[in-house]
Amino acid sequence: MTEAILHGIILAFGLIVPLGVQNVFVFNQGALQPTFMRAMPVVITAGICDTLLIVAAVSGVSVLVLTFAWLENIIFSIGILFLLYIGFVLWKSDVMSKQVDGERFSAKKQIIFAASVSLLNPHAILDTIGVIGSSSLNYTGNVRMAFTLTTIIVSWFWFFGIATAGRYFGKLDSTGKLMALLNKVSALVVWGIAVYMAIRLIKNMM
Repeated sequence: MTEAILHGIILAFGLIVPLGVQNVFVFNQGALQPTFMRAMPVVITAGICDTLLIVAAVSGVSVLVLTFAWLENIIFSIGILFLLYIGFVLWKSDVMSKQVDGERFSAKKQIIFAASVSLLNPHAILDTIGVIGSSSLNYTGNVRMAFTLTTIIVSWFWFFGIATAGRYFGKLDSTGKLMALLNKVSALVVWGIAVYMAIRLIKNMM
């Protein structure tokens, strides 16, 4: 069981640490919201979505997705369109989004966007289903349960951590100029991922 727990920790961190759409959005909200509690909707939503994806992957959905190539192509197509949209939203975000009223990133919008970048993100879906789902097949019974819970706990820990990091970043940025620059950089990262996904989709269809 110890081996499965260590495997889960290493695997979860390996998948979640690289800069991606989900991480960018959680970090941004941690920095933009006037208080840490106001960023809780995005943290909790991201954690719940990752939990659902991990449970689905371990439950055997990975086998279904990896079996049908057309299903993977649909996931990529929807994800690419949404990533382009998310990039546009980030690019257009300005320092006014730091106002206390938080109209640009209300709790409702945080939940919608967090769920979208989690459940419509090809990276999140295919990495979770393909990697974690496949790796879980090495274990059975309580050992598989320990592996699953470990990856879920690491996921939640990470989202709280990057939201906290974003919060401290926001405090250092009293003018909002650094945050505006971060939004531009984040948009470019998101668009870059969309382009990568598009290239991969084209290769899959050839």
